[in-house]
Amino acid sequence: MGSGSRLVFPCRASASSLAFLVPSFTSSARLSFKSFLTRTALSPTAFTLLRMASSSSSSVTDGGDANPPLASSSNDAVSATAAAAPRSASSAIDFLTLCHSLKTTKRAGWVRRDVQNPESIADHMYRMGLMALIASDIPEIDRDKCVKMAIVHDIAEAIVGDITPSDGISKDEKSRREREALDHMCKLLGGGSRAKEVAELWMEYEENSSSEAKIVKDFDKVEMILQALEYENEQGVDLDEFFQSTAGKFQTDVGKAWASEIASRRKKR
Repeated sequence: MGSGSRLVFPCRASASSLAFLVPSFTSSARLSFKSFLTRTALSPTAFTLLRMASSSSSSVTDGGDANPPLASSSNDAVSATAAAAPRSASSAIDFLTLCHSLKTTKRAGWVRRDVQNPESIADHMYRMGLMALIASDIPEIDRDKCVKMAIVHDIAEAIVGDITPSDGISKDEKSRREREALDHMCKLLGGGSRAKEVAELWMEYEENSSSEAKIVKDFDKVEMILQALEYENEQGVDLDEFFQSTAGKFQTDVGKAWASEIASRRKKR
């Protein structure tokens, strides 16, 4: 087993969670464990990627950039750059493959209401990204940042799944699980500036700590009630509870205006 390689051993933590112990073998053969909990068992793809969480090279660890050794000549520098490229590509594909579950995991709220062919988590995030893209310009609001935040705001659900209030899990516990999942995903990505950006965008949204976060949180609710209206129109189901759950909770003018337009269309059916 080479320096920096990892194996993941699953063990049952409780009836509703699964703990993964991730031993990390360093060059000194020191063994450490890190565990995190997920709400349900992972898919075979996600489990495989957890075993691939760390590169066999010690140059990409715990959120740091890849730092090839100083080259003693121009040829050494070229060799070091060439060696770093495969690691970067490998980390990117590992990360994207884990994110595949966002495309296949159905949004739990619709599943529980017996909606037919419900949207996936990725479907939801994609239309939120479009919302951020087409919204009117707002002074001192970074549109690009809003688009990026919409794309990553539910990214931890690739591991923990779509946890909803009906699951009986506290907000603090939900946040803890998602933060641990996000930390793992950023390490899988190889650390560095891109992983840092993903983590910062996710945290900003989670903490509702900026004007961009407030707008994207409104888009999250707007997208949900727009989808609810579409399911009501298409399938004849009553999804009023989703409208009631968001009433009076919009923080921004654009969120209030779009929600009002959706409510108006619903009344005219």
